[in-house]
Amino acid sequence: MHKTFSNEFLFQLFSLLLSVLLVHAVYVTVVWPNARADIEQNRAMLKQDPNYTAQRSWYVIIKDWEQESCFVLGLWALGIMAYKTRGLRRERRILDRELVPIAEGMRILPEDTRDYVRQLQALPDAEKVLLVPRALLHALQRFGATRNVQDASSASHTLVMSEAERLEAELSMIRYILWAIPSIGFIGTVRGIGEALGVANKAVSGDISGVTESLGVAFNSTLIALLISILLMFLVHQLQLVQERLAFETEDYLDDQLIRHLQAN
Repeated sequence: MHKTFSNEFLFQLFSLLLSVLLVHAVYVTVVWPNARADIEQNRAMLKQDPNYTAQRSWYVIIKDWEQESCFVLGLWALGIMAYKTRGLRRERRILDRELVPIAEGMRILPEDTRDYVRQLQALPDAEKVLLVPRALLHALQRFGATRNVQDASSASHTLVMSEAERLEAELSMIRYILWAIPSIGFIGTVRGIGEALGVANKAVSGDISGVTESLGVAFNSTLIALLISILLMFLVHQLQLVQERLAFETEDYLDDQLIRHLQAN
């Protein structure tokens, strides 16, 4: 488990670095040049026609550093969720296998558990750390030690529930990101309003371009932060549903493949 944690920790660091590089590269090569071009075009049109209504493109809406930071955090969260989804798919695929081959109608006595334990211990290391093999091994060892079916069932159930709680707790990083994104959007709102107040004196003389641009920063940062947060909340909810289904399906697997075959002396 320590190795799994280390791999996930390194993946999170790498995915954060990659998110920063990718998003910043897109901003440098695409967003900022197009945003400057749109702003200059609108200013030129306003000079020619005071009644001209400036057209805001998406490049202008997402051009500020607050929006860039939201995209970095959003992409980072997507990477973490993809990593966890990959792990859950591996957990669910093993549910299609019969790890402890038991013929229909056959009963397992406490003396028989050693053979089945050795079969599970012979699995590849990448599979032994998965939930189903660990739960089967735990149930067999408890049954062999106590000779009690209820103890074996309770032991496997406790392991499955603790694993479900661990998976739920590991979503805390994504929840922190979900908290950080609206906070950054709020920072952009405060910055935009502050800049608008700073150039309010120019609006008195008729030049309202600075005020409108600053207010645009305020509203645009909030808009992008909310859109990204809504998308991430939806995906986190779907990930939680998959984790819950894994726990239920694992318990059903244990009951069908092992617990009902146990028979105390």
